Amino acid sequence: MVAPCDVLAVGAHPDDVELGCGGVLARLAAAGRRVGIVDLTAGELASRGTVMQRREEARRAATALGVAWRACLDLPDGALAAHEPAQQAALVGVLRRVTPRVVLSHHGGDPHPDHGQAAELVRRALFLAGVGRLLPETGAPWRVSLVLKFPGPRQLLSPQVMVDVTASYPAKRAALAAHASQFEPGRGEGEGAPATHLSSGYFLAAIEGRDRAAGNLIGCEFAEGFAAEAGVSADELAWLLGVER
Repeated sequence: MVAPCDVLAVGAHPDDVELGCGGVLARLAAAGRRVGIVDLTAGELASRGTVMQRREEARRAATALGVAWRACLDLPDGALAAHEPAQQAALVGVLRRVTPRVVLSHHGGDPHPDHGQAAELVRRALFLAGVGRLLPETGAPWRVSLVLKFPGPRQLLSPQVMVDVTASYPAKRAALAAHASQFEPGRGEGEGAPATHLSSGYFLAAIEGRDRAAGNLIGCEFAEGFAAEAGVSADELAWLLGVER
């Protein structure tokens, strides 16, 4: 069940936000920020794992991160479409109900088609959520103060903002481990689950390597990098990380 939150992370599939910003979500939750996660789809087209398995894994991952809640909009996996009014309305309704100050989501340059559509869907919904005469049945208009975009697992991103997540990295590892059907070699839907790039064993090592490289740039062990939707407000970043100005 969705509820008001300070920070909302939106991913196309279960495990997307863990990969892109799990360390930041765990850091924010531990610092007292109320964090929510929305998975746009249930990941039903994944090569491994059933929908029910993936829902349970997502629940366990949310617990590992310490977030307040996690919800799935059950939009069609493989058919996210930012131009579809029904999909826009579903996300607008969430934004107006939970009134986040900050939104984290996919970067538009992510080569995965669903990730790219998710980025555009979030961009459109953020704008439409602030239009008072649009979809009045979904609630009062709402505008977010800060939007940050995380990279996809196969995307090289020149981040504008990097956040030290060294202290919260064990929580990110635990959240990713919860998605065993996707990432653990030999696991999946029953016997003979197909081997995939995600379950190769080196996929998660590459994610960790990316986060180590980001950390090296700012002088810490692990960091997560983000691009900004528009100009970055120093005041909003300070608020996000608990440094009131």
